[in-house]
Amino acid sequence: MLTVSGTARFVSDLHLRAERPDLSERFAVFLADTAAAKVDTLFILGDLFEYWIGDDNLSDSFNAGVCALLRATADMGTRICFIAGNRDFLIGETFAAAAGIELLPETAIVGAGGTPTLIMHGDTVCTDDLPYQEFRRMVRAKEWQQDFLARPLPERRIEVESLRRRSAEAMLGKTAAIMDANAAAIRAALSAHGCTRLIHGHTHRPGREDIKLTDGSDAERWVLSDWDTGRGDALEIGPAGVRRLDLSR
Repeated sequence: MLTVSGTARFVSDLHLRAERPDLSERFAVFLADTAAAKVDTLFILGDLFEYWIGDDNLSDSFNAGVCALLRATADMGTRICFIAGNRDFLIGETFAAAAGIELLPETAIVGAGGTPTLIMHGDTVCTDDLPYQEFRRMVRAKEWQQDFLARPLPERRIEVESLRRRSAEAMLGKTAAIMDANAAAIRAALSAHGCTRLIHGHTHRPGREDIKLTDGSDAERWVLSDWDTGRGDALEIGPAGVRRLDLSR
């Protein structure tokens, strides 16, 4: 379990990219506030970037700028932990070392606010979306990643753009329910990890839900907002409890 001695903040689905300088500006303001507030740990739960094609693209000016923002925050005393999303799962140790962040597995348990809290990106509990889960297994396979990263950067960019177009087209044929988290998968994940709180992103459906686990105990689920549709938030857990921070402005 990751222990947080003070306040923890959680964000997800920022989808930072050069074409949206407003997002990176908001992120810079958020990081400055996080450091000024003496937040103990910041957890980024995936899709920090709209896409990441490999750590060898860190020299790109936009990527380097985001890296520098993270490093400055870490150097000011905030621990930054990162769980990969479905857009930036190729972030590796080179980026982590440069940015001063810690890479976590796809699920982790946080001891924050006295409640064992399970954190994840959120795509693993969207089990009704079978085509996506098949795609996820493919791109998370070591062989696929080795082959992709061996290609020249321009070729990788073209492939990612193609994948993004196909993903957008596929979403048009799916219902909102299929793309949302599965209730049984949520309960199973909480029970398997002995947690009574879940925090995740991915679904772009911010909210809070009370959950009754199979053993009769009570739990809660907090879903983080995306940042690139005119909204954005962070969840903060501290001595005063849990509160959602509006970062849309």
